Amino acid sequence: MTKSRNLSLDLLRVIACYLVMQQHASEFYYIGDQLSVVTGDNTFWIGIITSLCRTSVPLFVMLSGFLLLPMQGDISTFFRKRFTRIVYPFIVWCVIYAGYFVLTRGESIAEMGIHILHIPINFGSEVGHLWYIYMLIGLYLVTPVISPWIERASKRELEGYLGLWLLTTFLPYIHQVYPEVLGEAFWNDTPLLYYFTGFIGYFILGYYLKRYGYPSAALSWILLIVGYLLTAGIFCSRIDTVATIPELELSWRFCTVNVLMMSVGLFSLIGRLRLNPTSPLTRLVTDISIKSYGMYLAHIIILNLYYQWFQPVSEHAYIVIPLIAVSTFITVYLVIWLLARLPKSKYLVG
Repeated sequence: MTKSRNLSLDLLRVIACYLVMQQHASEFYYIGDQLSVVTGDNTFWIGIITSLCRTSVPLFVMLSGFLLLPMQGDISTFFRKRFTRIVYPFIVWCVIYAGYFVLTRGESIAEMGIHILHIPINFGSEVGHLWYIYMLIGLYLVTPVISPWIERASKRELEGYLGLWLLTTFLPYIHQVYPEVLGEAFWNDTPLLYYFTGFIGYFILGYYLKRYGYPSAALSWILLIVGYLLTAGIFCSRIDTVATIPELELSWRFCTVNVLMMSVGLFSLIGRLRLNPTSPLTRLVTDISIKSYGMYLAHIIILNLYYQWFQPVSEHAYIVIPLIAVSTFITVYLVIWLLARLPKSKYLVG
């Protein structure tokens, strides 16, 4: 099984999966009522230990671009394979979370039904991590559209697109000075560079790295370190100066230049590794990678449980957050490992 896989990409997916869980474990300690900022030493330490976690979603998207672009085969086959693996487990876990709310929050069966009917509209506020699935489906939908261009595009043409996308990663900071630029107005939310914004840039960047190779190791380290220092530094500097979480998380936005730097650096450093396919540890990494989607879907339930258990252990976030994250990661892997042995498990864990 491991011989036909890109093992370094498996390791990247495992790392990204863990980073998601540490990010979500951190949220207990800096997000207050009504999305207010919880100030103090814990929030500062979260800026230090969790800023790297913002690479998690970009890493996942770059992996998708690396593996899926350009689209192979016909459209119907592409959608059938992708949606069977992604959409069915997503719907199942939306229903599971609706039932989970009945057990943990005392919601009624009628409220559970409303949560289920809400699936085609948007994720529930209490299962916010499922936003990612809607975005991922959107990337799948656009894949047949961009694939013909991807196949024909020269290196310079790809770099031209990525260069314009790079400019948009500065917009969150530009908006701090100029709230509306390049045609933005309350009656227009599709300004000049609108079609170059968002996660499609990471999607195409993943393909670009596959086609033309990674930056040098030295440059990758520079990107990772400088990106991290900017991400953590801006976050920590704003703790006592902003009132709300969206303001505090300015440098944590996935499509900012500093998170891009970290993501490219980490992707390149791990992606160039050569792992021993016969090593038991490598086989474990591959198995976790295969099960990472199910782990992503399920982890909030287990993470909430570990928070209740470990929160009294210490008042220091830098102790409790890794404890919650590591415990959640191990436990949810074992749960998905067991669920994967059930008949028709692909509809449950992907």
